[in-house]
Amino acid sequence: MTTVGDVSRPSRVAGPDEAISAEELQLAARNHGIPLEALRYDVTPAGLHYLLIHYDIPDVDPATHALTVSGAVRRPLRLDLAALRALPRVTHRVTLECAGNGRALLHPRPVSQPWLVEAVGNAEWTGTPLAPLLREAGLADDAVDVVFTGADHGVERGVEQDYQRALPVADALREEVLLAYEMNGAPLLPQHGAPVRLIVPGWYGMAHVKWLRDIRVTTEPFDGYQNAVAYRLRHDADDPGVPVTRIEPRALVRPPGFPDFMSRTRVLRPGPCTVDGRAWSGHAPVTSVEVTVDGGQTWTPADLDAPCGGEWAWRRWSVRWTATPGRYVLGARATDASGRTQPVEQPWNRGGFANNLVQRVEVVVPAE
Repeated sequence: MTTVGDVSRPSRVAGPDEAISAEELQLAARNHGIPLEALRYDVTPAGLHYLLIHYDIPDVDPATHALTVSGAVRRPLRLDLAALRALPRVTHRVTLECAGNGRALLHPRPVSQPWLVEAVGNAEWTGTPLAPLLREAGLADDAVDVVFTGADHGVERGVEQDYQRALPVADALREEVLLAYEMNGAPLLPQHGAPVRLIVPGWYGMAHVKWLRDIRVTTEPFDGYQNAVAYRLRHDADDPGVPVTRIEPRALVRPPGFPDFMSRTRVLRPGPCTVDGRAWSGHAPVTSVEVTVDGGQTWTPADLDAPCGGEWAWRRWSVRWTATPGRYVLGARATDASGRTQPVEQPWNRGGFANNLVQRVEVVVPAE
């Protein structure tokens, strides 16, 4: 007898020189990264913001959708969108990055959504803080986790499930965590979680549950698939791993010049130019960015613009460079106030998570 699990296979690592599969290309067509030239914008337009949809975009009617707060609380709540909008309203500018960003650049390559470096965006999210609602509901004294359930449903590695993620109570009570219903001043788009989603500043994207329908407080650690199986840093299939949580520091170069259509190799005219990009971290503010034009042999300190939009938003950096004829490999690495910095050797793990290896941008400067 055929079961749901028969259509879903275990995770695996690609074999030596194994090409990207048709299944991975299908995922890459559904999901998309930011075009790197869009790093020019302080706030990423909604259509250019990276997008990852685990299952289907659910059919949710904003007029009838309601969010429930249940579980280990003294006063369960049920709020429709009008009730949420009537609560205190705040806006945070937040950089979101997919935990799998950089996966396709690892060797050997974990088989999954084949991200290069573009799974990021920086948007303004408007909604109401989560913490006051949890306090209104009255958390039980022995509450441990807060579980967030989305309206999207599917099967993953043989497990049929609603998409669910949990935060420890202390993290759920952070004042900056939002129940967001607007993005960049407009109602959420369907693909970005309409009518309401969770925003957890500083954490990778898997924590920002979209199409949010239920918040459940538990007195035991949540052992659902997305917490206990997926999104863990492990070195082999038997390794229980450690959870993926906060965003590791990263800087991206806005590629200079103009591209070759297929290879994306850049062509840049000789002469003085500004090389710039964005840097961010979920652990602490970015304090410095260094830039290389020779593939990491030498590094030059970049200038950092003033913070633009608060502690959870990316920061622009720039450096002046006089390009002379030749071939170059540009890159940038960020360091944050916690002392974390980007590696120049790949931080490999079986799921391909949190790979903040320094980006490589190939540039050709032709002779005039």
